[in-house]
Amino acid sequence: MTEAPTPLWEVFVRSRNGLAHKHAGSVHAADAQMALQAARDVYTRRGEGLSVWVVPSNAITASDPADREMLFEPTGSKIYRHPTFYEVPDEVGHM
Repeated sequence: MTEAPTPLWEVFVRSRNGLAHKHAGSVHAADAQMALQAARDVYTRRGEGLSVWVVPSNAITASDPADREMLFEPTGSKIYRHPTFYEVPDEVGHM
């Protein structure tokens, strides 16, 4: 009798308020609650996490690097979207 593989979950951790969640790694778990507990145990052992997200790996859709030209080249012709197009006044300070 063959056992079904345990689902893979991607783990995202936010270390402080105001920061974005960052991908920390992956865990195998039977359900979301177990994945959250495993992620907490593995990726926030030293108390560096403020919140944790777990997402089933099969729910993530990613672009193919081979499609780079098709996906990102159209923005190259729109120079007004580049930050170098605008002058930043001195009063603004750091940006």
